[in-house]
Formats: sequence, structure tokens, C-alpha cells
Amino acid sequence: MRLAKYLAHAGVASRRASEELIRAGRVAVNGEVVTDPATDTTEADEVEVGGEPVAKEERVVYMLNKPKGVVSTASDTHNRPTVVSLITSSKRLYPVGRLDADTTGLILLTNDGELANRLTHPRYEVPKTYRARIEGDVGEGGLKRLREGVDLDDGRTHPAGARRVGKGEVELTIHEGRKRQVRRMLDAIGHPVLELRREALGPLRLQGLPEGDHRRLTPAEVERLWKNHRP
Repeated sequence: MRLAKYLAHAGVASRRASEELIRAGRVAVNGEVVTDPATDTTEADEVEVGGEPVAKEERVVYMLNKPKGVVSTASDTHNRPTVVSLITSSKRLYPVGRLDADTTGLILLTNDGELANRLTHPRYEVPKTYRARIEGDVGEGGLKRLREGVDLDDGRTHPAGARRVGKGEVELTIHEGRKRQVRRMLDAIGHPVLELRREALGPLRLQGLPEGDHRRLTPAEVERLWKNHRP
């Protein structure tokens, strides 16, 4: 995490004010004065401002069952409800990845930038499972195309897990995070999406969490998130 962002998350000052403090030579990392606000900083570093240590902010992760019509951002210029507005917390939270406004289901919010990167960076290939209600009924030919990869306008998708779970319903597991990917994949095989819900992210599932509700992850669940990725 950049040093200015680290200070802002710790509640020292706003991002811009933190940058000014750093440029003024008032911030030290591991005993050495740093003047570049973009300096990489981790939880292991000892950061001081004006000679006083900066208290490390507690890291939290929440699971939210996102309702339809809610946007996956911290704020919205069109005054639409956001995922952040659905959780009351003293922490500065931000969503881990995004779900379309029309897509419901599991999304995480956290103040842990390193964990968020682990869960969204393509190299870690964290699995995401969706349940889609579609036009028509997918057959084995369509499932095979999804499993082998579908040609989209931004390239061929990676092989996905796909299974029919009912008439006009399919479950799809992907390891990528392209924009509206699941909708585009199903549209490409001739079965446009009518409703879409994300059921799982890595080792986590909604497990009966009502739509619009949220809960804080346990330390054990957070540990599983750290472990559940491909190096």
C-alpha cells in the first residue's frame, strides 16, 4: 500500500494532507525519513509521524449479500445506493472487486488492501461461482463450450466449471474477473442471462445470508481466504 494511503487509512489525515506531511519530511518508515508519498508500505513497517508511532488499524472483512440495484463502489455520482452504504462501520471500507448493479449475491468489503489484491489479481485465479437463470435451457453442447472457453471480444475465456442445476438454470465457476464476463459468456452460447447471483468467492459461500444483510468474517474465514489462492 502506498504510504499516503496507509496514513489515510490509519486516520492520520486525508490522503492529500498525508501526502503533504510526507513531502514535508515529517514521516519516517522504519526509522528513516521518507518524502515520497508513493513509497510502498506494509503492516510489518513501523511508521511514525512527527516522531509519534502510527497505530496500526485493525483489518476487517465483511460479507454482503448485495441486492439488485446497488452499485459496487464506495460512492456514486448518480446517488444510487452503494455496497459501502449498507454496512455501518467506523472503518473506511471498499469493495473487493465488483458486481454489476443488476447482479446480486456475495461481495466482500474490507480495509485490507493487500488481501483485496490477493482476491482480485488475475495471477491468483480465485474461483467465483455464479448461479444464472437464462433464456432457454442449456444442453451438453453449451456446457462443453463454457468448460473449454468462449471467444469474447476481449479474447477467449479460460476454461470454466459449468453445470446445469435446473431447467433454465446454470452454475458457472470462473477464475477471471472481466467486466460482465458471466453474462457475456452465456450470451455468446445463445442463452442470455435473466437473473444472476454470485454464490461463492474462494472458500466462502452465502450460506443463507439474507439479501441485503451482511456479517463480519471470522478470523478463521479470513485465514482461509489468504490460503485459498494459486501462487
